[in-house]
Amino acid sequence: MKKSECYRCSCSMQGRMDQTYPRIYVERTLALIKPDAIHKAKEIEDIILKAGFIILQKRKLQLSPEQCSDFYADQYGKLFFPSLTAFMSSCPIVVMILARDNAIAHWKSIIGPVNSIKTRETHPGCLRAKYGTSDLKNALHGSESFHAAEREIKFMFPNSVIEPFPSREATEEYLSRSVNPTLLHGLTELCKNKPLNPCIWLADWLINNNPNKPQICDGAIVEAE
Repeated sequence: MKKSECYRCSCSMQGRMDQTYPRIYVERTLALIKPDAIHKAKEIEDIILKAGFIILQKRKLQLSPEQCSDFYADQYGKLFFPSLTAFMSSCPIVVMILARDNAIAHWKSIIGPVNSIKTRETHPGCLRAKYGTSDLKNALHGSESFHAAEREIKFMFPNSVIEPFPSREATEEYLSRSVNPTLLHGLTELCKNKPLNPCIWLADWLINNNPNKPQICDGAIVEAE
């Protein structure tokens, strides 16, 4: 095969890979199983996993009223605020960091609107309709936005490290500089070798030709005089 034909084959293959596997941007969100649904925690966790989430961290704890006040600081001054802090500090809760593509919006769609009674009519399949009993006792919590998730995760898991979310431009620059050249080289070699199992062959080739892999020198160590 000529070099130009091999290059076109590589580009075509890479294009098909991009179409088959769209880019996924992993997000994290905070999920709470509230006191009224704590007895259903295992069942809810199974639903979370089946929805494509990964549970990165999980802990069971009981918050004090002061901690609840700090966590729900954005609700301070509202009529339900005292009842909210009293309810959330009444029993243990389960706290989880969930991760997947579009995690924040997806988790919010699964748990449904805040008022569990109205939700049974408007969103009967959501988790708050199934496990919640009122506007206050609505079984679950989900972060409203990326910045809210960042604050809430830090609050519940102080030692967690939240890396800044890369911009599209930064992601494309990284792929162009650090990924695409090696991948293109690997696809070119794949076209030349035509192995029986191309996926396995390419995976092994990428592992062996990783430009970031530490280089081990087999030569003797020369000690200073």
